[in-house]
Amino acid sequence: MAQDYPLFVRAFVFVIGAVGLVWTVRSAIRTVVVPRGERVILTRLLFGSFRSAYRTAARRHRHVERRHAVMSRYAPMTTMFLAGIWAAGVILSFACMYWSLSDLSSIEALELSGSSFTTLGFASSSRESVLGLMILEAVMGLGIVALLISYMPTIYGHFSRREELVLKFEVIAGAPPSPVVFLTRLHAIGWTENHQPLWEKWEDWFEQVQESHTSQPALPFLRSQNPENSWITTAGAVLDTIAIVDSSLDVPREFQRALTLRSGFMALQAIAEFYGAPIVKNPAPTDAVSVKRDEFDHLLDELSAAGLPVREDRDSSWQAFAGWRVNYDLSLLSLCVLCDAPIAPWSSDRSGEWISPPTLFRPRGWRLLHGEAEKS
Repeated sequence: MAQDYPLFVRAFVFVIGAVGLVWTVRSAIRTVVVPRGERVILTRLLFGSFRSAYRTAARRHRHVERRHAVMSRYAPMTTMFLAGIWAAGVILSFACMYWSLSDLSSIEALELSGSSFTTLGFASSSRESVLGLMILEAVMGLGIVALLISYMPTIYGHFSRREELVLKFEVIAGAPPSPVVFLTRLHAIGWTENHQPLWEKWEDWFEQVQESHTSQPALPFLRSQNPENSWITTAGAVLDTIAIVDSSLDVPREFQRALTLRSGFMALQAIAEFYGAPIVKNPAPTDAVSVKRDEFDHLLDELSAAGLPVREDRDSSWQAFAGWRVNYDLSLLSLCVLCDAPIAPWSSDRSGEWISPPTLFRPRGWRLLHGEAEKS
C-alpha cells in the first residue's frame, strides 16, 4: 500500500508521474497541433525503430510487390502505435500520481487511471486529493481522442492531394518516372511549348509538400499505390525535366519553369534538413553531381532521335544542367534513402552509392560515401 512508504518516496513517484505527463502531452501537441515542423524525440525514436524492423522484414521478400506491401504498412502502423504510446504515457503518469496521493495499490491506481482516461467509470475514488486529477485526466483523455480524430484525416488529406499530381505525372512520364519518356510523349502529341500551366501546378505542389512533410512525420513514408512510383522519385523527375528543358532544348524561355525549379529544390532541402539528412544549401555551380556527363549526353541523344529540338552546344548545356542539378542533387538522394524509394533513373538508382542511411545504433549517422559529396 502507498501509505506504508515514506513521504519522500511518494513525493518522488508523484514528480515522476508529473514529469512523464508533461513530456507525453508535450510530445503529442508538438507532433499534432504545432503547425511548424518540430523534431520530437519520441516520434523520431519510434519511427526510426519501426523503420529498421520493417526494412528487415521487407528484405526477406524477393518480389518488389511484396516488399512494397510490407513497407506500405510502416507509416500507418507506426502512427497508430504512436497514438497508443501517448495514451499509455498519460495513463501511467496519472497512475503514479494517484498512487502517491492515496492508499491505493499500484494495480488499483492503474485501474483508476484507465477508468478516468477512458471515462468508462468502472473505478472511482472518494478522496479529495485525487478527485481533481481524475477530472483532469478525463478531460485530457477526451482531448487526445479528439486530436487523433482530426490527425488521421489531416494526414490522408495531404496524402491524397500529393498523390493526385503524382498519378497525373505517371500517365505521361511512366513508372518509374522518366524525363525522357515525359518529354518524348509531350513532343509526340505536339505539346512542346507553353508548359506554364503545367509547371504552375507543380510549383503549388512543391509548396504544399514542403509544408505538410515538415509538420506531419508520417507523410514522407506513406507510399504510392504503384510499387514502381514514389512522391520523391516523381519530384526528382519533375526537377530534372525542367532542368533539361531549360539547359538543353531550343524552346522559348518561360519564367514559370525557373520558379518551379527553385520552389522544388527549396522544398527538398527543407524536408531533408527536417529529418537530419545531408544537404548542400549554397552549392557552387561547378560542384560534383551524381549524374555523369556520358549519361547526360546519352539522354540528349535519345531526345534528338525522338525529334526534340536539342541545342548543338553540349558543353554549355551540361554546365547549365549541372548548375541546376547541384541545388537538389544531395537532398534528392538523401530523401530517396530515407523513404526507401523504388528504383528510378537519376535518383534512387544511385542514392545508395552516395549515402549511407542511419540505423538504430547510429541514429544520427547519415554518411556521405563519395569524396565528391563530402567535399560539397
